Amino acid sequence: QVQLVESGGGLVQAGGSLRISCAASGNIFGINAMGWYRQGPGKQRELVAAITRGGRTNYADSVKGRFTISRNNAKNTVYLQMNSLKPEDTAVYYCTAGRSGIYGVDYWGKGTLVTVSS
Repeated sequence: QVQLVESGGGLVQAGGSLRISCAASGNIFGINAMGWYRQGPGKQRELVAAITRGGRTNYADSVKGRFTISRNNAKNTVYLQMNSLKPEDTAVYYCTAGRSGIYGVDYWGKGTLVTVSS
């Protein structure tokens, strides 16, 4: 099993920035993709960004140019730097990890709440 623990969520004003982190532990051998999904109020869960162990990234169109995903393989940690935040970015952000391609998800974190006030 793999455990994913998110941190860094909170309340921020529109236009502000926030960085959330996720540390993976447990049986992490073979983990390739790590990423972030989010679920806003009354919305379906959606992919925000993902990154492979080799550094290939993918972003949702709604966050391109504002969010940056990065990863420290030595620390088994993935980060999401969020800039120019908008109220519509308000959501629970879930960390994910998978052993296959960039879209592969085998494990989920419990989530961290990001609230953007207008």
